[in-house]
Amino acid sequence: MINKKVAGVKEALADIKNDMTIMLGGFGLCGIPENSIAELVEKNITGLTCISNNAGVDNFGLGLLLQKRQIKKMISSYVGENAEFERQMLSGELEVELTPQGTLAEKCRAAQMGIPGFYTPAGYGTEVAEGKEVREFHGKPHILELAFEADFAIVKAWKGDEAGNLIFKGTARNFNACMAGAAKITVAEVEELVPAGQLDPNEIHVPGIFVKRIFQGKNYEKRIEQRTVRSKN
Repeated sequence: MINKKVAGVKEALADIKNDMTIMLGGFGLCGIPENSIAELVEKNITGLTCISNNAGVDNFGLGLLLQKRQIKKMISSYVGENAEFERQMLSGELEVELTPQGTLAEKCRAAQMGIPGFYTPAGYGTEVAEGKEVREFHGKPHILELAFEADFAIVKAWKGDEAGNLIFKGTARNFNACMAGAAKITVAEVEELVPAGQLDPNEIHVPGIFVKRIFQGKNYEKRIEQRTVRSKN
């Protein structure tokens, strides 16, 4: 069995260069690859096109890359709670391609499965459909969406083994699972890394064949984007 384990984040991302297209897993601040984002900030990689559901918040997640103007283009479905993302988009400093959330997920999955494109009714009649081929199915117009083409997919899992098999927990499964294997190189950072054979095969969400490199992350903050608690009364 091939061992995908690398020493750490620096080795895992050593060959990321300026102007690459990178997928980053997570949903809001849940399940984001914190160690990898921090390494991209430290490497001062610029001109990035980032594919992610959203862009974190101002001082965490992809917001850290936006602060340093390392992102040239965001492909996402939600501006979210990131005021800097909004400011750069409205000022024209940042190119933004807003994509319906289901379409975003399917463009990832299509890339993962080797499917070049698909038709969807989502976005027809809006700016999303501008310049795209339209076909009618069962009397309803659909637009052609192409699978993503990315250099790296960086995902974060709860557990993984040295063969690259991954298990996600809860909401972190959103986008992480469909991005694994959807780029030329997939890097997985995990909270717990175990030897191959120790994970229950029935619990594995992504098989190791989709993962090129895996490392154990550390010091996860796991911030909450919007914390809501019940009142004492």
